[in-house]
Amino acid sequence: MSRDVSASLDMTTKIDKAVVLAAGRGTRMRELTAEIPKPMIEVRGKPVLQQIIEGLRDAGIWDVLIVVGYHADAVRNFFDDGSRHNVAIQYATQTVQDGTGRVVDLARDFVGDSPFILSYGDILVHPANYKYVVELPEDVEAIVTVTRGEDVSKGGAVFLNDRMELLDLREKSQPGEATSPWYNAGLYAFRPSIFEFTAKLKPSPRGEYELTDAIRALAQSGKKVKALELTGEWADVRDPEILAKLNQSL
Repeated sequence: MSRDVSASLDMTTKIDKAVVLAAGRGTRMRELTAEIPKPMIEVRGKPVLQQIIEGLRDAGIWDVLIVVGYHADAVRNFFDDGSRHNVAIQYATQTVQDGTGRVVDLARDFVGDSPFILSYGDILVHPANYKYVVELPEDVEAIVTVTRGEDVSKGGAVFLNDRMELLDLREKSQPGEATSPWYNAGLYAFRPSIFEFTAKLKPSPRGEYELTDAIRALAQSGKKVKALELTGEWADVRDPEILAKLNQSL
């Protein structure tokens, strides 16, 4: 039995780098983001971005790149080099707000040949989930986390086969389109091969370069992209109403 367990452990790659996207204002937050980017909004007394960094750290991620843009100084001044939070933090700046696809390219030099975790900066997950994502099976090129019960018109509908392998990803489905019970939860694990597909992106109908388009192309190229269902609480802190509900549940 122990040999089987050891063999299975040898077939995974332990990820030790993470990229967190924290460049956006979040216009739906209105005056709450007048002077700070959305990831610095406090939920239950602590910025969302800090909760993400601490969750990654506790899962063994010590090397973090934060992509900043809108009010970047608010992030830099709070986290500095990361030593106060027991991590090493570097920064990259997104100068043009043109979607989540192209912004990932800013992590190329930081990542090098290593696999990495990618998190949107406004997503809260139960901290235990980070420990599941940092182990990347050798035959898997990427992991997409998913959750149930969300309105797919607000985000990405994830289409899977019975082995939890990704078949398709559709951003903000419209009424009448095929749908799925699985919702893109905004936390990923990638090998550097994702950059091959972000480099080929074309603007979506929304005029943005969508990371989800690159992930779909990766899966449809024959590479295995697996889905992982998150456990416990999950929240996309996208508007004041959700923020109020989260803080009321303190």
